[in-house]
Amino acid sequence: MKENGRKQGAAAPCAACKLLRRRCAKDCVFAPYFPADEPQKFASVHKVFGASNVNKMLQELPEHQRGDAVSSMVYEANARVRDPVYGCVGAISSLQQQIDVLQTQLALAQAEVVQMRMRQFSSSVSGNTAANSPDHNNSSPSSSRHTHHHHHDRSLFTMGMIIDHQGNLGESLWSC
Repeated sequence: MKENGRKQGAAAPCAACKLLRRRCAKDCVFAPYFPADEPQKFASVHKVFGASNVNKMLQELPEHQRGDAVSSMVYEANARVRDPVYGCVGAISSLQQQIDVLQTQLALAQAEVVQMRMRQFSSSVSGNTAANSPDHNNSSPSSSRHTHHHHHDRSLFTMGMIIDHQGNLGESLWSC
């Protein structure tokens, strides 16, 4: 069982104290956040921020915020190790570019769907008009109009739903 990053009953130092080659005190500020079984976690944070800066940052924060601060430092440190120039900003920028490309592809696909439904609607309307003419249909004119009208409402409703669902897509896609 572990308590504060150390094995209970043993004096195993936390990952920070082990890397810094110092004795791990009972009240070590690093121990709760850099357990001995995760040495790479502190190694990357130490490489980017330095042990003394991490120590200062942690001591300046209330204890309930330290875990989140360590998570942020670990994330930023790992990003800096992967990309020394841009760090997290490079990862965020790359993801934003991917979002922009995917939003464009989605908008094009949705426009194509609307266009196909419009073609389908116009062909069904013209097909119903020809099929409902007195030469092609022996039923009464009122029943023909009723069938045609019902199909017309359903198709328009479907197209309206497609267009309405995309109302907020254009704002993020075309904004600067």
